[in-house]
Amino acid sequence: MAKSSYKNSNFYRKNLSSAFKQKQEKQENSVSLVFLILKICFSFLALISLFKLGYSSKLRLTRLKEIQDSFSYEKYRYNNLSSRFDDLFSAEGEQRFMKDQDQIISRDIIRVIWR
Repeated sequence: MAKSSYKNSNFYRKNLSSAFKQKQEKQENSVSLVFLILKICFSFLALISLFKLGYSSKLRLTRLKEIQDSFSYEKYRYNNLSSRFDDLFSAEGEQRFMKDQDQIISRDIIRVIWR
């Protein structure tokens, strides 16, 4: 009898150990699946973040280009007006100013130029 109980206990141990291994493998598979889903979610999140970062960088560079163009235009206008203002104080600057004003005044207005 001891021999048969030993065989039975050995049989139960094998069944229990195989059932335990199956249960453990099932748990490992479920944990692996959860981690795989997390990796996919984080990868998707990183991809979306990269697209957002690229779009905002493009938007920022576009705005910077607009500001730079506007600054260049205003600098050109300032230099032009500054040189015209400096010309007023040079020799015969008043005459040049009057000639410039001549173009601004419309033709049907009576104007008096004192010389």
